[in-house]
Amino acid sequence: MLSTIWLVAYDGGMVGDAQATRRRLLDAAAEEFSAYGIAGARVDRIATTARSNKAQIYHYFGSKDGLFDAVFNDLIVATVREVPIDPDDLSGYAGRLFDGYEQNPWLGRLAIWYRLERADTDPPLAAMVSSSQDKVAAISRAQKAGRLSKHFAAGDLLALVVTLSAMWTMMGREFSGTTNAQSAKHRRRVVTDAVTALLAA
Repeated sequence: MLSTIWLVAYDGGMVGDAQATRRRLLDAAAEEFSAYGIAGARVDRIATTARSNKAQIYHYFGSKDGLFDAVFNDLIVATVREVPIDPDDLSGYAGRLFDGYEQNPWLGRLAIWYRLERADTDPPLAAMVSSSQDKVAAISRAQKAGRLSKHFAAGDLLALVVTLSAMWTMMGREFSGTTNAQSAKHRRRVVTDAVTALLAA
């Protein structure tokens, strides 16, 4: 599902060298940032991996922070496209988000680095704001139509669902030995069952 977000093939003659170079830089940066965060990432490594140079990074993105924001923006857009919210099946939505984290562990790491190093960005990323507002609006419409419990405000419910979908990415390997969490099937079921229980409240 989300494993194809960054693996985009380009025909340089059709798309153009500039767009192909920009795409390679984003792909290389996603890998670098997920491993090292912003402070630890090296633009020279990103440039080498992308078969480019540091000057092009600054030309396209302005700064290392700008490059990270572009990577995270791409992640948000791709996630909305690949895993659209379904307010009538929030447990399924949480399960699909879980699948993305399970198949692509770097997604969770990138999200953690964003919260640690860029969450206080002013102004906030437009794609993040727009995505969140659209999801809250979809949940709110379902609640007003009587298809979804009003026990939690729409924004709070979205926060709970998204957090539950990603909760296993925050657990260390030591924790997995104390539960049945070593099974992906089990972890997914815990996520979807928890969301189902929330909706029954």
